[in-house]
Amino acid sequence: MTALSVNINKFALVRNARGADMPNIISISEKCLQYGADGITVHPRPDERHAKFSDLSPLQELVSKYQNKEFNIEGYPSENFIEKVINVKPHQVTLVPDPPGALTSSFGWDCEKNKNFLSDVIKEFHNNQIRVSVFVNPSKETLENLDIIATDRVELYTYEYAHNYLANKSEAIKSYIEVSQFIKNEFPKIEFNAGHDLNLENLEYFLRSIKNIKEVSIGHALICDTFEFGLEKTIKKYLDISSKL
Repeated sequence: MTALSVNINKFALVRNARGADMPNIISISEKCLQYGADGITVHPRPDERHAKFSDLSPLQELVSKYQNKEFNIEGYPSENFIEKVINVKPHQVTLVPDPPGALTSSFGWDCEKNKNFLSDVIKEFHNNQIRVSVFVNPSKETLENLDIIATDRVELYTYEYAHNYLANKSEAIKSYIEVSQFIKNEFPKIEFNAGHDLNLENLEYFLRSIKNIKEVSIGHALICDTFEFGLEKTIKKYLDISSKL
């Protein structure tokens, strides 16, 4: 079974557009959990254009009321981000190498160039009992130092897979299978998450092709589907895929 974590950033973006509290992020997140989602993900960026740092503590308080539900915070590990995350103590922090003005996450870490930086950051989170996932490309060349970095999980950046899925799904998944096998062989303690542009059309093939994905984080596509199906039915559609694999 793969856990489904709902990324609520786009709900927060709508809230911020009118400078009011509609939709209420805590209420939306609670509905996601009540409808069966296994967790909530947010990615507070420096400009706070969607999720805000002030959202973190209320969300952690909400998720903590549920058994077997998790709170995941994504972001670039600046000093401010690290401090905010440690104060909240989510179940998981996902480290992404986004520059401050990035529209969305668009590449994974180069673990060779950033091994010392990531090692120090991950050690700080581990000292505060927070599980760490590192956003990575489907490329073995960037992953040689995962043992030194000592991350608990990697999140496979699935944009390339999703972008090429319709043209040739077997070719689109190829590099992800290669990378996942490489990590399993070389770093067997590291677990797998996945995310970015996964949707109702391409999710099942991805999960069938790469076994033992612990968690998928899905936001944009899920929220778009909500316009058509409603939130409860949309989450059920994603759970019908993720919970059977």
